[in-house]
Amino acid sequence: MYHAPVLLTESLDALLLRPGGVYVDATFGGGGHSAAILERLAGKGQLLAFDQDDDAEANAQHPPFAGAPGFQFIRSNFRYLKRQLRLYGLRPGSVDGILADLGVSSHQLDTPERGFSYRFEAELDMRMNPEEPRSAADVLNTYSADELQRVFSEFGEVRNARTLAQACIRLREQKRFRTTGDLVGLCEPLSMGERWRYLSQVFQALRMEVNDEVGALTDFLRDAQEMLAPEGRLVVMSYHSIEDRLVKNFIKTGNPEGVIQQDFYGNIGRPFVILTKKPVEPGAAEIKENPRARSARLRVAAKPRETGKSKK
Repeated sequence: MYHAPVLLTESLDALLLRPGGVYVDATFGGGGHSAAILERLAGKGQLLAFDQDDDAEANAQHPPFAGAPGFQFIRSNFRYLKRQLRLYGLRPGSVDGILADLGVSSHQLDTPERGFSYRFEAELDMRMNPEEPRSAADVLNTYSADELQRVFSEFGEVRNARTLAQACIRLREQKRFRTTGDLVGLCEPLSMGERWRYLSQVFQALRMEVNDEVGALTDFLRDAQEMLAPEGRLVVMSYHSIEDRLVKNFIKTGNPEGVIQQDFYGNIGRPFVILTKKPVEPGAAEIKENPRARSARLRVAAKPRETGKSKK
């Protein structure tokens, strides 16, 4: 299984799919969400699916996607949403719904040679797009202690980020980082709390840095806001607090920091109508069936019919 689609019914219902509509699956992966969208559209609509992964592109060459009416796979990072959609004739304000299922897929985690997981001995890679030049090993072998501390603290919320960063510098003076085992061996005596949680935080931090996930998500959200039609739906699933906080801030204020923007007259910018005051979470049955769904948080917003400023 590439990736079991999480909160499938909830996310599709949130998109308000309608015949003839234009929709985007910004994170195609194994195509679980896309297949369900196509089924609901029943050949009467348009679905454009994004992914930068080789395996995801291969999935799109098979049924139910190959030859499906209105389906188009786009090999691209979703941060280039607007640029790519314009190449396919879509203008700002023309998309009825955009879905994004963030983070790393189960397939990527379970493929040892990708280097995403501490569970396997493999090259320290972690690139979602294998054509990108910088790997996790490159980060560990070239970043300064201050830069590594920032990565571990900001993207992994590692409590002893400074100690870990300094340990990385000392180790690479003896040998360069090459494998996941090199990193796991370094972390073992430094782990704070449960081993699996600590290693997950460290690996997450490196993965997010390698793939510039915060920058890509910010670019995607800005493009999504522009490309959505009035009353178009934005549906985003995140799996850790860093992503969820950024999404929450953006749909509330239009920026990842959550800073309220006011014009000269004190009118507050409202980029979206928030439809989920609290994120939707998987139920017990779904978590039992798919334990990796337990951390999923679904947020839904709509582009306002009127895009002007609301009064303070």
